[in-house]
Amino acid sequence: MLASPIIEIKNLSAGYDNRTVLHDVNLTIYERDFLGIIGPNGGGKTTLIKCILGLLKPTAGEILYHTDSPSPEVAGSQCLPLNTRLSMGYLPQYSSIDRKFPITVEEVILSGLSSQKPLASRFNTRHREKARHVIARMGLEGLEQRAIGQLSGGQLQRALLGRALVSNPEVVILDEPNTYIDKRFEARLYALLEEINKECAIVLVSHDIGTILQNVKSIACVNGTLDYHPDTEVSAEWLEAHFECPIELLGHGNLPHRILKCHHHEE
Repeated sequence: MLASPIIEIKNLSAGYDNRTVLHDVNLTIYERDFLGIIGPNGGGKTTLIKCILGLLKPTAGEILYHTDSPSPEVAGSQCLPLNTRLSMGYLPQYSSIDRKFPITVEEVILSGLSSQKPLASRFNTRHREKARHVIARMGLEGLEQRAIGQLSGGQLQRALLGRALVSNPEVVILDEPNTYIDKRFEARLYALLEEINKECAIVLVSHDIGTILQNVKSIACVNGTLDYHPDTEVSAEWLEAHFECPIELLGHGNLPHRILKCHHHEE
């Protein structure tokens, strides 16, 4: 049985300050897809994610959202509120988080359930039980009341991942999720994502090509436009052609990692 599309991007262009970053992008994301998005710095990866999330208005094209909710929405050149369309969880880049904000680990994860309650009401017992379950899955037991400013980089990243997952979204978008996570939890992270992928689609943005190729089902290379590859059997030549940079193969233990040898783009 063929998987159904949940997000369709058609002829999308987007940019900032009259500068086009993405041009004529086409992409379909399916139920239980595990899509890896790669590309050079400044190629448009984050811009594409912002468009999907409704945080950036495209300059052309449309994004279609298909959901099992009672009233699926279509977003063309308009940015609609996230709660009116497909249920999505989002892990932003680590550098975008204000660590001085006075909020605890438990509160961070509970905030992922804010759309499931009236604005003025408190989180109920069911919400807190879901948060406790996610805290355990993220390996954060004992840190529930710790302020995010007192967490290590890896602990904060795990708390933010928990926030993205706690609402049981239809698609999870992860922007560089292994940043500041130690190698021990990185293996646990990808085992967890494999488990989560049985229930929802995952879109994973990463500069670590080696890690992406070992874990995802399909690849999209974003560099001004988008080139889709339906599996992970890609050659160094294909990568170099789409990154417009030489790719160097490095060995880490038994696992080879491909890295970019140059990053001259700016986004």
